[in-house]
Parts: sequence; structure tokens; C-alpha cells
Amino acid sequence: MTLTGLVFISACSQEEGASKAPQQAACGAGELSEPVSVTGGTFTMGSDEGYADEGPARQATVSVFRIDRHEVTNRQFAAFVDETGYVTVDERQPDPGDYPGIPAEQLVPGSAVFTPDLVENFGQWWSFVEGANWRHPEGPDSSITDMMMDHPAVHLAYEDAAAYADWAGGRLPTAAEWEYAARGGLEGARYEWGEEAPHEGTPKANTWQGVFPAQNSERDGFAGLAPVGCFPANGYGLYDMTGNVWEWVADSVSADGRVGTVKGGSYLCAPNYCRRYRPAARHDQETDFSASHIGFRVVYD
Repeated sequence: MTLTGLVFISACSQEEGASKAPQQAACGAGELSEPVSVTGGTFTMGSDEGYADEGPARQATVSVFRIDRHEVTNRQFAAFVDETGYVTVDERQPDPGDYPGIPAEQLVPGSAVFTPDLVENFGQWWSFVEGANWRHPEGPDSSITDMMMDHPAVHLAYEDAAAYADWAGGRLPTAAEWEYAARGGLEGARYEWGEEAPHEGTPKANTWQGVFPAQNSERDGFAGLAPVGCFPANGYGLYDMTGNVWEWVADSVSADGRVGTVKGGSYLCAPNYCRRYRPAARHDQETDFSASHIGFRVVYD
């Protein structure tokens, strides 16, 4: 990605909790590698009660498809890179021709990293970090470790996600497929599990507990990314359709394909800021953009 992407990044939050909850025993991919088969159908997509870009609520129909139970992990993405030699967008030297008006010295490989020490400047809690990528999520001095191999792979642009999906024999889901799957069979429910908000009762997803970006109680057991599969599956047996990382879908919202769509919210989502941890919610995202809270999962025909 380039510095241009920093003009648009979404984060989300949650209400304060009393104490930190223990991490779920089921954390990690484990035996969750087999995709789930989802029977197609017609459902109400979008919402007239959320953000304007979620509406209008309309009928959508999807055919039968299979979908990954969880977000693509570092372990899975590493296998793809090891076999193909693939180099992600944020590891490449940007082409000046693609970014007219950007000074050459700013066109360096890197990605956007959440930087909580900047919270005193509202809206400036993201930094473009040279050398940040899926292997080095916080910058060149950081690295994924054995303990992080079941975490979602992040810092991936749309092109990266699509390349992995093709290698895996699948594709990125359409927004309709993703939303149908996220609803887990609960037609019309506000959240994938029903009507109770993520921060109410037992933590149901990896989101932000507290007032974003100043305070996070970590009541769900995580200050940042969680391994996949740490929270209860939805009605279709799918994990982390809410929170953890935003997920790329196939839909483009610009004629030139430079603006796409992400869904699901992330570990930064909170009710006082974005509240996009609902199946109906979506966000425009530059397709050459990557960040420490954007990943994906794959569908198969």
C-alpha cells in the first residue's frame, strides 16, 4: 500500500467490561480446516437501520457454495508463499505511475499499523510503517512467530487475497454470499448470533471493549488479533465472521476496480466509533490498501 490509503481506515469499539475473560479453549485452527457447505437461498441483504451505505434493505439470492470456517491464517498464507514465491503488494516497490502527485521518497513498501500511542490526536491512530507486511505485522523489527501461525494473515491487499484464493482452488466471496453466510440462518437478526450486542454478556467476538481508542478492558481476553476459532461459531459453523479482522469480498464499488469492499469489522470495532460488526455492514476500501486489521477467507463453488 501507499500513504494514500491512510486517508481511509476504519476502526471499531465496545463498552467497558468488568474484568478480562479467559481465552477460549478452542482457540486455533485445529480441525477447522474443512470448508462449510452453505445451502443457497434468498434473504434480506443490507439494512435500513445502520449506516447509509448498508441500504436499502433488499432481497438477494445466492446459490450453494462452500466457505472457509475461519479467516485464512498465517500458516496457510505461508504455505501459499512457500509454494509459489508470491510477493504481496505491500512488499513490492510501488510504481510511481500508479500514484501521480506522491513524492518519490514516500513510495516505499509498507503498510498501515494501528498505533495506539497516537490516541491523543483524534483520528491519527494509524501510521504508515515502512517494512510492515504479513511477515512483519508491526514493522521490520517484528515478525510472526510460532505462536502466531493460527492468527489471521493481515496486511493483505485485494490482489493478495484473490491470488491466494485462486491458488486454493476457490475465490473471494461476493458480498451477498459473505453476508448470507455471516447471518448463519438468522434472517433479519442484527448480529450473527441474534440481538445482543457484542459487548453485552459473554464476549461473542474479538472486538474492542471500552471507549475507542483511549481504553480497552480486554474483557474478551485479547488486546489485538486473536487466533482463529476462539469464539463460538455461528449457525453455519463459521468462526469470526464478526470482528478479529475485516475481510475482503469480491465486490468492486468503482468502475476502475480501485475501490472494493470489506465486511465483518475487526478487533478495533466499538459502539462509540464504527459499529460495523453486523452482517449488514460494509466498508469501501482501496484495493491496493493493506493494514494490520484486514484479512480474508475463501469460498468454493
